[in-house]
Parts: sequence; structure tokens; C-alpha cells
Amino acid sequence: MLSKVLSFGLVGLDGFLVQIETDMVGGVPNMDIVGLGDTAVKESRERVKSAIRNSGFEYPVKHYTINLAPADIKKEGPIYDLGIAVGVLAASDQIHGKQYKDYIFIGELSLDGSVKKVRGVLPMLISARAMGFKKVVLPKENEEEARFIEGMEMYAVSHLRELVDFLNGEQQEKLKPIEIRSFDEMMKTAQNNLDFENVKGQAQAKRALEIAAAGGHNVLMIGPPGSGKSMLAKCFSGILPDLTFEEALEVTKIHSVAGELDLKKGIVTHRPFRSPHHTTTTISMAGGGSKSKPGEISMAHNGVLFLDEFPEYPKQMIETLRQPMEDGQITVSRLNQTITYPANFILIASMNPCPCGYYGSHDHECKCSPVQIRKYLSRISGPIMDRIDIQVEVDNVSYRELNSAEKEECSADIKARVDRARKIQLERFKNSKNFSNAKMSVPQMKKFCHLSPQGLNLMEQAFDSLKLSARAHDRILKVARTIADLEGEADILPQHIAEAISYHNLDRKYWSV
Repeated sequence: MLSKVLSFGLVGLDGFLVQIETDMVGGVPNMDIVGLGDTAVKESRERVKSAIRNSGFEYPVKHYTINLAPADIKKEGPIYDLGIAVGVLAASDQIHGKQYKDYIFIGELSLDGSVKKVRGVLPMLISARAMGFKKVVLPKENEEEARFIEGMEMYAVSHLRELVDFLNGEQQEKLKPIEIRSFDEMMKTAQNNLDFENVKGQAQAKRALEIAAAGGHNVLMIGPPGSGKSMLAKCFSGILPDLTFEEALEVTKIHSVAGELDLKKGIVTHRPFRSPHHTTTTISMAGGGSKSKPGEISMAHNGVLFLDEFPEYPKQMIETLRQPMEDGQITVSRLNQTITYPANFILIASMNPCPCGYYGSHDHECKCSPVQIRKYLSRISGPIMDRIDIQVEVDNVSYRELNSAEKEECSADIKARVDRARKIQLERFKNSKNFSNAKMSVPQMKKFCHLSPQGLNLMEQAFDSLKLSARAHDRILKVARTIADLEGEADILPQHIAEAISYHNLDRKYWSV
């Protein structure tokens, strides 16, 4: 007997429909799985066989041919176990009627018949909804991940027996559709424990980070050890605008595919803050490997990628940042597949100015030679520096600042200004796919970055004296636009240009040694 069951596969962040065809005939007892499946798919035969038997069903001694269509797309992982089991039981008339044909089945099976969690459920559900499918069965452990998908009837099961009873119309009152949750309610419970009010001094660095948050700009902080660079970076997430529901879904899809989603929450409520160590591999950073998983660059999408001790990262790894910093996406290639992941992040990089860390410090003497300093700083290439909008120096705080009773401004107050500036940008770019000043296109810059004659003269002087590249010129204009937005100014004034230029001169101080 022949049965046809629906399931879903995953390529990158996009789901695709998989039809599981099961043909049961006489002959030598065996199960052949065809359709370009990997090792985990082929091992389904043993998991499914044991799960059916241990769930109290009969596993007929027959020859089964399982076809996963379309046969020209690679199938990976154990996500088809549940669909294959339903196909076998339907082909052997242990599932009555045709109700099973209305559902999509996603899940891995244990030998005892329990249904285990799988990765990538959210992107599969989103793709299924877009294709017009309405009913899905998924693992109980992935239930929270599905609670935010409206317009579908979804059931979370913990055991194969429970599912078959449901499909046969038995004990249906025990299995109810998953209740949809409100994303806004989830956001109310989200908290960030790191606050700028705990950072003493560093007014210039805080100002630079406020501008970066308001416009989505990349930042490089240079200063001696212990000056607070890491603390400032960790507090940065607290002043970023809240995730919108659409942004949260994008981030959650990536984390789900990578297997790093908190299944108790089911959705990402904070902007990601990724801080990979400099000993991480290039594949871990950029993504790839045997299953083309997203890397740290993509995991930081719609959030922050913090690279501490920037020059300590391998030069090749640093150069992989070029494409995502410019385009907001990264392409991962493997033998028969090329996948593009979103990677629209804010880069926060911090570094010492030299190997000993004290070149240019007011409090400590640098013991490095000019050759050592040049060699250390040369690990950061010119093209990477050109892609960093804001460069800020962070020096050690004084004893008086550290023990001052004066209260520092809290992150909530800074975030309020950032939110106002972002609201201006959302209105400005409402008819485009861009939502921040940092991602302005050249036509948008011409439209929204008009300069007065005094501003033009100031930019010309800076361009000639600092020998700026065209990219650096554009980035200064974008930063100036953000500064004007923070001050509620419709036009970019000369003082905005001057401040933006001041955030682009540390490479002349340090890299000219």
C-alpha cells in the first residue's frame, strides 16, 4: 500500500516542502530511504522501527521504500522521523482515514517512541505558512518556538502513540492547538542588567556609543588595559532600540537553525550581543562547516558583534567582516550549496594601542618600539578601518572620577534619546528597506545629508588634510546626520560635521607611528 505524508526541510533560513512517499510491498524485509538524505536521514529506519514497536504498534515484516521528494535537494538531520513513522503506519492501515494528509509532521523519534526537539522549527513554520499550509504537528519541546506564529493550527506532541491516537480520532480532547502568545507581553518581562550608570567617567566614549546606537554605526575603542572598554561595550545593548516583532522573528530563525534558541522562551527578546573569543575559528565566525550553519557574524544579526582585543584575531578572520559590514549579509559556500545569511550588525571593536597597551597613555610609560607598534596595528587593514564609522579613545579614569558621588546618567535616559533619533530615521526611510543612517545609499545621502556652505567648506578641508577616502567621507556624513537627529535638527550644521570628523582621526594618531 502507498501513503503520502508531508514534512518540511531547511536550506539556510528557508524551509521547503518534502513529500514522504511510503510504499509497502512483499519481499525481503527492509527499509530503503531514497531522496538524497544524509547519514542521519538514512539512520531513521532504525529509529522509526524501534519507535513503532515500542509505542505498541505492529511493524509489518515487509519491504518499505521511502522516497523524500524532491529528490534533487539534500535532506539533512532527523527531522523527518515523525513523518516517516506516520507514513509507515498509514501504509499498514494502522492510521485510519485520510486525516493525516492535512498535516505537516516535523520531529525526531527516540527508540521508545518519544518525540524529541529539532532545530530550525521557526523558519520551517514561517515558510509553511507562506505556502498556505494550515496544520502542523511538531515536538512538545519546540512548542514555545511556535507560539508566535499566527494563522496556523499547530499541535505539539511528546510521543508517537499520542499522535496516532489523535489522528485516529481517539482522545482528541487531550491534544489541543498551541495557544498563541503576545510578543509585547514577552518584551515587558525582558530585562537588561548592565547599565551605563555603573560606568564612572568616560563621557566621550558614552557619547560616541550613543551616536552609534542612534544611527547603527560601527565603533572602534582604543585605550589601555583596564580603562573600561569591555564594560562600555556590554552596556551598549541597553541603549539600543527594542526589537520589533519582525526583527525578533529574523533573529529567532537564525538562532533556531544554529540550535542556540532558548526553548523556554521560544523567541529572542533582546538584541543579540555576540562576543566570540579571538581563538575562535574562521568557520565559527563566518559560518559554514558540513551543514552550513550560521556563524557568529549572522548570530549577531540585528544586534551587536563585540570583538575584544581586535588585533589578536587572525587577519583572515578580520577580513571576512568586509562583506557583511558593507552589505548586511554573508554568503557561505559548500560543495553543492551556497547559502546567504543576514548579518546586519553593529560592530563594537576594542583594542590596546600597542602590545604592552600603554602607547599614548597619560599614566603609564609605553615600553614598545615603533616597529612593534607598527606590526601590532598593521593587523587591522585600511579597508576595515574605512568601514568603522566612529573611532574613540578610552583612557583610564582618575581616582576622583572613580570615587565621585555624582550619579552617572542611566541607560534608560540615553535610550530615550536614541529612540527619538531612530523614530526620525524610521519616518525618513519609511518607503525603503533601510531603517538607519549607517545604511544610507548614495541617493539617500544626497537627499538627506544636505550641507550648508560652511559645512561644505569644513568637509572639503577635512577631506584634503586628512586624505580621506570616498568611503570615509560618506561615513562622516552619515555620522553627522545621526548627530543632527539626536539634537532634533532637520539640517546638518557645521558643529555636527566637526564632531563627526573628530571620531575619524585616531588612525592618524596611532597608525602613523
